[in-house]
Amino acid sequence: MDIIQKLAAEFKVKVSQVENTVQLIDEGNTIPFIARYRKEVTGGLTDVVLRDMDERLKYLRNLEERKEEVIRLIEEQGKLTEDLKEEILKAEVLQRVEDLYKPFKQKKATRASKAREKGLEPLAMVIYAQLLTSGMPEDAAAAYINPEKEVNSAEDALQGACDIIAEMIADDPDLTQEVRDKTFASGLIVTEAVDPEEKTVYEMYYDHQEALAKIPNHRVLAINRGEKEKKLKVKVSVDTEKIHQLIGKTVLKNERSIFYGLLQETIADAYKRLMAPSIEREMRNSLTERAEAEAVKIFAKNTENLLMAPPVKGKKVIAIDPGYRTGCKVAVLDETGKLKAYTTVYPTEPKKDIAGTEAVLKKLVEKFHTDIIVIGNGTGSRETEEVVAGFIKKNGYPIQYTIVNEAGASVYSASKLATEEYPDLDVTTRGAMSLGRRLQDPLAELVKIDPKSIGVGQYQHDINQKLLEGALTGVVEDCVNRVGVDLNTASPSLLSYIAGINMGIAKNIVAYREEHGRFESRKELMKVPKLGEKAFGQCAGFLRIEGGKEPLDATSVHPESYNAARSMMEKLDVDPASIRSGGDASIEKKIKKAYPAKSFAQSVSHLAQEIGIGEMTLTDIIEEMKKPARDPREDAPPVVFRNDVKNFEDLKIDMEMTGTVRNVVDFGAFVDIGVKNDGLVHISQLSDKYVKHPMDVVSVGDTVKVKIISIDYDKKKVGLTMRL
Repeated sequence: MDIIQKLAAEFKVKVSQVENTVQLIDEGNTIPFIARYRKEVTGGLTDVVLRDMDERLKYLRNLEERKEEVIRLIEEQGKLTEDLKEEILKAEVLQRVEDLYKPFKQKKATRASKAREKGLEPLAMVIYAQLLTSGMPEDAAAAYINPEKEVNSAEDALQGACDIIAEMIADDPDLTQEVRDKTFASGLIVTEAVDPEEKTVYEMYYDHQEALAKIPNHRVLAINRGEKEKKLKVKVSVDTEKIHQLIGKTVLKNERSIFYGLLQETIADAYKRLMAPSIEREMRNSLTERAEAEAVKIFAKNTENLLMAPPVKGKKVIAIDPGYRTGCKVAVLDETGKLKAYTTVYPTEPKKDIAGTEAVLKKLVEKFHTDIIVIGNGTGSRETEEVVAGFIKKNGYPIQYTIVNEAGASVYSASKLATEEYPDLDVTTRGAMSLGRRLQDPLAELVKIDPKSIGVGQYQHDINQKLLEGALTGVVEDCVNRVGVDLNTASPSLLSYIAGINMGIAKNIVAYREEHGRFESRKELMKVPKLGEKAFGQCAGFLRIEGGKEPLDATSVHPESYNAARSMMEKLDVDPASIRSGGDASIEKKIKKAYPAKSFAQSVSHLAQEIGIGEMTLTDIIEEMKKPARDPREDAPPVVFRNDVKNFEDLKIDMEMTGTVRNVVDFGAFVDIGVKNDGLVHISQLSDKYVKHPMDVVSVGDTVKVKIISIDYDKKKVGLTMRL
């Protein structure tokens, strides 16, 4: 198999793009670096495409290695034919390679292997040939009776021979694939309750069946969880008669053969004993892998949208981590996220000290001139929100409040990382600080938390953790590198996601900064222990230095392109000082004037040739000159602030509201509409048009208009529609 050609066809790109990309990956370049600084080489492939291509490359290389190994193992047995070798080399999936290898795989003792040891293989071949049309099967088997080998009767001989044939049928790779395909196309997944009287969340699956080919991914994961928790019994059901007929088309060759009935029984035995159990496992595994892959994809996309939420910069914040018995922890942060004060208030049960809470908030607002109050959405959030809204209204302060998803805050606050960062603070105060910083800079704060704990997926704790971890690490890396980080303020957690930097180097950067003071240039990174030339090349463009010696160090322009950038500025009479003062908005006009052409792209092309740099790279440099270190998060929907609160009881059918999408799953989207529980917009209510997946319509963080279509006051559930 030509892997390069195959990747080019699958990804619908040029062969040269794949060749160059594979070479860059093999040289040890990171995906963020390739995506950003090697656009000419890859033809502008995005980080998403590059990651998918990298994963597929690993699979195909693994496939080729397995083919070579299987060919070697069969050859060592002296059983490799040219046809078999060609079949193995033609295989496009690992499953096919394993099917072809199955007849040659060293097995533990089986009924068939024991029958072979008893000398019954020749009889099996006679039966399988189906040439005898007269006499009785026992007559043909009589010659194989051998008490010394425990073949005491013709029936024993026939049984042993049929065991050999059953294994031959089960080991036939083409037949196995046909049965597998038939099972998937027509089979059902059937579930029932372990205890029908028990009330559980799995009641809809107590007597349920669904086509294997059509079951949605989220139901696969729900059924798996129910089975794992021993609440459900699950099996794959298929029309066995049709499967027997399918196998019979290959095995049964002569209706007049004296072995015809015996072979029919053998087919049934081969399927029930040898094929069905493994194919059922394969079907379940296949469904699970598909569902997990989709769940990981959803989780990764939700996490990306959450990480790329716009920061609320330059605001002083009061962050409140709600609670009941132990009270609500309060942390005051300045514009940079530095802790200025912390305390505890008790607006909730059992103390319900509203007057005391308002007095504390009044003191903090007036002393620190805070702009925003942040409330976590956990236990006690609803009651705390009511007190905060009442406090703002009563005092007429020009401040607002917002609710922040606190998923993972407790995990972070009790972590080793949090202890290292704030050894003198207790767990709850660290949690409140984390909530405030999530508003000020979501990306910088959320990278400290295990992505699984961020809470924007479905069944994330049930799925393949290695797969999930790999995907989420990739998402975080892409987000961090897309935004870039300030080299002089970034935490080790944030730095560790920068291309070419691991946690060890990240800690070395911070240690160097603490010992020598702020970095004045990117070149200074080369003095950091264990940060060599290779790592510098990967990371330098993503690390920003504000107010350093070199203006370009504050941009995403890579040091390797500094000479080209300076040459461009010189030719266009762009003042390097403009980089420090917000950029040169007129740079495109200057290019058009200096290099007149039919289109701006042609003007850029002429300039690129003149200064000896790729057009894509030059386009990126031009964008940086227009608005240096532009934050891509500026394009995201703004944070929704409030100054009043709604009670669940205030909600009415047909009420129209504005809300924020908190989570997107297979079956719809959960929207925060200002009450404690998020409302659900089912996939059928997302649009008037057909929606294949909710992610095609909404993303985490989107601000959406919704209308209430159902309310369950007992369960506190709200059904919403976006079909207004």
